[in-house]
Amino acid sequence: MITITNTTKLFGIAETFGLPARPELTIEGFADDTHPMIPRQIEYLFRPGMSGLIAFLGDAAGDAFLLTGPTGSGKTSLVCQIAARLNWPVQSVTCHGRMELSDLIGQFILRDGNTAWVDGPLAVAMKEGQILILNEIDLMDPSELAGLNDVIEGQPLVIAQNGGDVVRPHPKFRVFATGNSAGAGDATGLYQGILRQNLAFLDRFQVIQVGYLDARVEIGVLQKAIPSLPEEIGRKMIAVANEIRRLFLGEGETGAELTVTMSTRTLIRWARLSLTFRGAPQPIAHALEQALTNRTDSEQREAIHRIAEDVMGNLWSGA
Repeated sequence: MITITNTTKLFGIAETFGLPARPELTIEGFADDTHPMIPRQIEYLFRPGMSGLIAFLGDAAGDAFLLTGPTGSGKTSLVCQIAARLNWPVQSVTCHGRMELSDLIGQFILRDGNTAWVDGPLAVAMKEGQILILNEIDLMDPSELAGLNDVIEGQPLVIAQNGGDVVRPHPKFRVFATGNSAGAGDATGLYQGILRQNLAFLDRFQVIQVGYLDARVEIGVLQKAIPSLPEEIGRKMIAVANEIRRLFLGEGETGAELTVTMSTRTLIRWARLSLTFRGAPQPIAHALEQALTNRTDSEQREAIHRIAEDVMGNLWSGA
C-alpha cells in the first residue's frame, strides 16, 4: 500500500528548471521523491514561456490547463518533466472515443471471489493531490467530459457507484489536458477522430500552444540526448525535420503535403540509429527508414528521402 506523503517543499524556479528567473521565485512541490507515480526524470531542456504553467501549478484558481499543438511537439513530456522535478505524482490517461467518465472515476473488480471498489485515476489524483493528465482529450466524447466541470472548479466528486462516497479535492490536485486541436475540431484534416468539445467545458481551461522547438533549442536537446553525434550532422538532421514539419502543417491555401511529421522523439531516434548503423552503406538513409519512413506510403517516403538527400549532401551517401 502506498503511503501518502503531504509534506511540501519549495523549489527555486531558476535552479530547478534551468530558466532565467529571480533567485527568490519558487514553486511548491513535494518533499518525498519516492512515490511510484512520480515521472522518471530525464535530460530535458525547458523552453522559455513556462510562466503561465508554473503559475497554474502554484494556484489553479478553479481552472484546468490545456496544452495544444501538433503531434510530437512535447506537450505531455513538458508536464511530466516539470512534475518529475517537483516530486509531483502523475496519473496519465490517454483518451479515446469509447472512454467514459466512469473509467476515470473507478470500478468494481472481482477479488478473492468478492467485488471490491478500485478508484480510477481521477479519484486517486483528487484524494492524493496528484496531477491528472488527460492526453488526446479531443478524442473523447464531449458529453462524458462535461462530467468533469464541477470537479475542475473544486467541487467534491460524489461516487454514486460506491454508495455515494464523497471525494473532496486535495489542495494539490491539478488537471492538465493535451490535444492536437484546441477543442474546436480539426480544420486541417490531419488527425482522425478529433471531436469538437463542449464550449462550457473548454471555458474552464487555461490554454497554451506548444509548437515544435526552435532549431537553436533543439540542437541542445539532440546534443544532450546523443553527445557523440557530430554537430554538423545534428544541425542538418534538424533542418530536414523542420522541412518535414513545414510540409506536414501546410501553409496558407496549399494545406498539408505530408501526413507524417518528425517529432523531436523521432529526430532523436533517427540520430541514434544513424550511429548504430555506422559502417553500413548509407547509414543515415537506413536509419531514417527505420525511424520514420517505413510507415509511410512510397510517394511520401521518396519525397522525405529527397529532402534529406538535398540537405545532407555528401553525408547522405558517405556518412
